[in-house]
Amino acid sequence: MTANPTVTVFGAYGHTGRFVVAELRKRGWTPILSGRDPAKLNAIATFPGELIRPATVEDPASLDRALAGSGAVINCAGPFAVTATPVIEAALRARIPYLDVAAEVEVAAISFEQFGNRARGAGIALLPAVAFYGGLGDLLVTAAMADWPEADEISLAYALSSWKPTAGTRATIQTSKQRRAGQRLVYSNHRMEFRTGSAPTVEWKFSAPVGTQTVVAEFTTADSVTIPHHLKTAELRTYMTLAPLKDLSDPDLSAPAAVDESGRSSQTFLVEAVARLGNAERRAIARGQDIYAITAPIVVEATQRVINLRSKESGVFAAGEIFDARDFLKALCPAHLSVEMQ
Repeated sequence: MTANPTVTVFGAYGHTGRFVVAELRKRGWTPILSGRDPAKLNAIATFPGELIRPATVEDPASLDRALAGSGAVINCAGPFAVTATPVIEAALRARIPYLDVAAEVEVAAISFEQFGNRARGAGIALLPAVAFYGGLGDLLVTAAMADWPEADEISLAYALSSWKPTAGTRATIQTSKQRRAGQRLVYSNHRMEFRTGSAPTVEWKFSAPVGTQTVVAEFTTADSVTIPHHLKTAELRTYMTLAPLKDLSDPDLSAPAAVDESGRSSQTFLVEAVARLGNAERRAIARGQDIYAITAPIVVEATQRVINLRSKESGVFAAGEIFDARDFLKALCPAHLSVEMQ
C-alpha cells in the first residue's frame, strides 16, 4: 500500500466528514480538506500546514485543484444528488478512486448506471454509498450468503435506538422526496419499483436485547441498489423500527450531541441481514454506536483497500462486490462493530 497516502475529503467540515477526517488522521494518512466554505475548512485544520483546498461543484477547476496529487477522494457532501456527479467527473479527470457516503437511492443507481464504462476506461474504481446505509448492509448480506450463488429472498432489518438527523440528512430527505414526487422505491420482482401510499408496518423479531419490534417495511436505502447490483435475489425486504423515524420529523434542528471524546452520540444500532434459499436461512448481525460515526471506518477501510487494488480493479462497485466481505467486517471488529454470523 502507498505509505501515508493523501486523500481528499470533500465536505470535510460536515458532521460525517469530520469523522472521516479524524479516521484518516488516526491511520496516519494526510487528509486534504475540501468544501465550499474556506472559513469552516480552516476551523477543522489541526496541524500546521495541513492541506486546505476550497472547491465547489459549480467550479470544475476548483475540484481539479482539490484532487491534485491525491490518492483518492471521499465525497461526504450532501445532498449527493447535487455533488456526486461533479466530484465523480473530477475523479475521472484525475484518474483516482472515488468513494462517497450517499444514502440516496437514486444517486447510487445513477452512479452504477452511468459511470461503469468511463471508470473502466480511466482505470479507476468508483464506490458509491460506502457508509452505514449502502455499505454495511451490503457487506453483511454478502458475508451471510457466502458461497450461495443466489437467494430467494434477502431481508435487511434496522433497529436504531434513536435518529437525530444532521442538516445533511434533512437536506437529503427533502431532495429525495422532491425527486420521487412522494413515491417510495422498493426492490421487488428483480427490479426497482415505485410505490405510493404509506409503507406497511409489520413485526420483526430482532436478536437480544432488542427483541420483537413493530417496524416499517419498505424502508428503502442505498442498500436496495448496492445489494442487487452484485447479488442475485428476487426480493429485497427492508425494515426500520418506528422510534428513529419519528425522530426524523423532530423540529429541533440541533446536531447529534456527542457523549464521548470521539464525538459519537448515544445512538445505538443493530442491523440484521437474512438470506433465504429454499428452507435454508443464513444471518449476519452487526451492533454498534452512532450511524454517522461508523460510516468513517467503513469508508476509510474501503479507501485503504481500493488504493491497494489500484490498477487491478476498475469500474463501479459495491463494497461487498469488490472486497472480501467477511475479512472487511473482521477489520472493523471490535473497535467499531461487533458482528455475529448465524
